[in-house]
Amino acid sequence: MATAVSSQNTTSVLDRINNGKNSVATNTETFLKLLTTQLKNQDPLSPTDTTQMTQQITQMTGVEQQLVTNDLLAALVGMNTGTGLSEGVSMIGKQVTALTDSSTLKDGKATFSWTQASASISLEVEIKNAAGKVVRTLKPDDQKSGAHTLTWDGKDDAGAKLADGGVYSINVKAAGGDGKEIKVSNIKGRTEGVVTAVDSSTGQTNVIIDGKTIAIDNVIGITAAAATTTTPTTTTA
Repeated sequence: MATAVSSQNTTSVLDRINNGKNSVATNTETFLKLLTTQLKNQDPLSPTDTTQMTQQITQMTGVEQQLVTNDLLAALVGMNTGTGLSEGVSMIGKQVTALTDSSTLKDGKATFSWTQASASISLEVEIKNAAGKVVRTLKPDDQKSGAHTLTWDGKDDAGAKLADGGVYSINVKAAGGDGKEIKVSNIKGRTEGVVTAVDSSTGQTNVIIDGKTIAIDNVIGITAAAATTTTPTTTTA
């Protein structure tokens, strides 16, 4: 899985660094003016403590060194942003699996996942179509705590096979031995398809799969796309 750094965040970081530079530059100039004035007007019989002056200069130098470090960090942020985009480009033409809010029925099946805060004794998974209607209710045997994955066979409650291409989501209801509801999180569907483009115009690197825009962070698997074969045509005179 790739990690992309938002260019908007990068700009914000650079702005803060530049503002800090300007502030330090102004303060440094003011400090030197005050120091020069102090040296011109010091009492010859009680001169300024050179140790204290050295400490002040050292502090200002330390701040400048910190700004140099910030510049290096900003450069690293920029490199990370480019890496996210280049990694997305490397996915173009490849078959990927990504986590999304819904799952598209493909080859007669769709896969979903969720996480339970604790084990349950009652677990019900409702599969809903794009209109929000429940088409199938499942009661998985595995009711452990932690991550769960469920693959639906594409049939409704009446046993009828639904057509490929439909978009579905799930609602998970889990309860413990005391009858109280168990917290369920990370409810996701899975989308599979070939990456056709990469887009980072919003500041986040996204891949385009079957016309859908998906954050590159949500890509969980990559395989080489299946080769397409064409049947040669024979022309007779």
